[in-house]
Amino acid sequence: MSLPAPPVGVLTIGRKRPGFDQQWNEIMRRRAGDALRAIEAPTPGLDDPAVVDEQTTQDALGRLRGAGCTTLLVLQPSMGNGQFALTVAQRWEGPVLLWATPERPEAAKVSSCSLVAQHLWGSLLRQLRRPFELIYGEPSDDATRTRLRSALAVCRAYSKVRGARVGIVGSHAPGFISMEADPFTMQQQLGVHLQRLSLPQFIERVQAVAEPSVREDVDRVRALELPMNGVTDADLATNSRYYLALRELIAEEQLDALAIQEWPEMPNVLGQWPYLAMARLSDEGHIVALEGDVDGAVTSLVGPALGAGIGYLTDWLEHDDRTIHFWHPGMAPLSWMEGPSLGRHFNIDKPLVVDAPLRVNEPVTVARLWRCDGRYFAMACEGRTVANARRLTGNTALVEITHSTIPGRDVHETFDMLLHAGMPHHVALFQGHHCEAFRRSARMLGVEWIGRDLA
Repeated sequence: MSLPAPPVGVLTIGRKRPGFDQQWNEIMRRRAGDALRAIEAPTPGLDDPAVVDEQTTQDALGRLRGAGCTTLLVLQPSMGNGQFALTVAQRWEGPVLLWATPERPEAAKVSSCSLVAQHLWGSLLRQLRRPFELIYGEPSDDATRTRLRSALAVCRAYSKVRGARVGIVGSHAPGFISMEADPFTMQQQLGVHLQRLSLPQFIERVQAVAEPSVREDVDRVRALELPMNGVTDADLATNSRYYLALRELIAEEQLDALAIQEWPEMPNVLGQWPYLAMARLSDEGHIVALEGDVDGAVTSLVGPALGAGIGYLTDWLEHDDRTIHFWHPGMAPLSWMEGPSLGRHFNIDKPLVVDAPLRVNEPVTVARLWRCDGRYFAMACEGRTVANARRLTGNTALVEITHSTIPGRDVHETFDMLLHAGMPHHVALFQGHHCEAFRRSARMLGVEWIGRDLA
């Protein structure tokens, strides 16, 4: 699942005084417009006149904000006034994408200085600690358009996280202290607003779901025709209550993600685990993290903006030199599973867990964002799910790691480094390979990337 693309505001930097090859400038501007239209990005400002002074720059930024743009794409086919970078930094809160276009290849003189101009802007934005990306290339080239899509996705992820509202029902699970959420560090560093919600009130909400709604939802679950092992049709109603209550809470509080303290209160008080409900919500694009893992929920927020879909939070159960065995009680998206069935939890012997391994021979990205020493860190690595001789209840995935953020290290060494950086025991699995996109997203968010020895 990917997020719909929000509008991208285009700001073209012009010149008051003649200079450079203005015919080439128009060619590059036209080709850039063709590229943006080809990737179906809504682009207010694309056909507006180029800005040439302080007033036209301020006016253009105001129009783009009014159009709901979250990313500003700056075109500079001919070098303009570098002072406008300071105006943008002051008056634009979102990420900036600088697109530098090439020189006229057959010209005997410098035709644009576009890369020089965007280099200047990038150095200024970095000095001001403002988030930006830069791409360079001929707009009609497929490789340039691929880089454009990727950079826009990174900008989308930044805006999604910075504007996110994340809820937590209760607290972290008992003993899982490293998952304690710090609302101040989260808002200061990531821009995420944390909303604390009452666990007793949520339990009351589950119990109060109207019976007709429960019966309708039970019929929808029956239609899935999931095999049952140690559970019966009579066990479906409580999970439908969980599902409806969670969906209602997310909508009512306008949450982008939610973490819940489901263990041990929910099975002990309500008689069931909420994992079938969570698996169904994940398939619908809702982010619901278990065990009160708020930072895990924020990690999952990044995925849809990058085209990586919803993340599945899982335990790092065991590993060898090349593979990692991931496991969690059954609450992965149903669409990821190979032959899902409904069963009981291996520990507190109550329903409803969805048992099934994740499909094999699928590309995956393993990623995590976490807080330690009062700041945020992030990691990612890529691999492929492979056949696993071990059969466990819940959801399992054996992943052969093919690319790590920590070059030249096997899984043992990678795990040791991550542990000493304070990474909690949950990581998120995403479908597809997105390591580089996660790295760039972390850089834009000002999060320290684990790709070097921290010792």
